[in-house]
Amino acid sequence: MAFDDIRVHVRLKLVALWSSLMFFYIYADYFQLWQPGHLQGMLEGRRPFAGSPQGVLLGMSCVMVVPCLMPFLSVVLPVRLSRWVNLLFGVVYTLVMVAVVALARGWYFYTMYGLIEITLSLLVVWYAWTWPKEASNR
Repeated sequence: MAFDDIRVHVRLKLVALWSSLMFFYIYADYFQLWQPGHLQGMLEGRRPFAGSPQGVLLGMSCVMVVPCLMPFLSVVLPVRLSRWVNLLFGVVYTLVMVAVVALARGWYFYTMYGLIEITLSLLVVWYAWTWPKEASNR
C-alpha cells in the first residue's frame, strides 16, 4: 500500500524553513542564558558589542526583523520578488551564521545550532534558486 502525498509548493517550503530557522535562533539565544556568568554579565551591562544598551538592542532587533518577516513575505510577495528576496536574505543570513560559528568558542550546543541554522538558510537559497519556472508565470 502506497502513501498518498501532495506536492508542496516552494512558498510553503520557504515558510517552513524560515519558521524553523527562527525557532533555532530563539532557542540558541535562550540556552545561551544558561551559560555560567552570561545572564549576570547581561544584568551588569556587559555585552559583546560597543554602544549604548538601547542602540545594541535596536541593532540586534533590526537584524532579527528580516527572518521574522520572511515567512509572511515568502507567501505574499509576487513570485519573482519573493524568489530574489529569499535568495538575498538566505545568503546574508548564511554568511552571518558562518561568521558567528567561526567566532564562537567553547559551548558545543551553540556550534550545533549554528550549523543547523547554516543548513536551513542554505536550503532557503537552494529552494529559491531552483524555484520552478512555471510558478513564475502566475
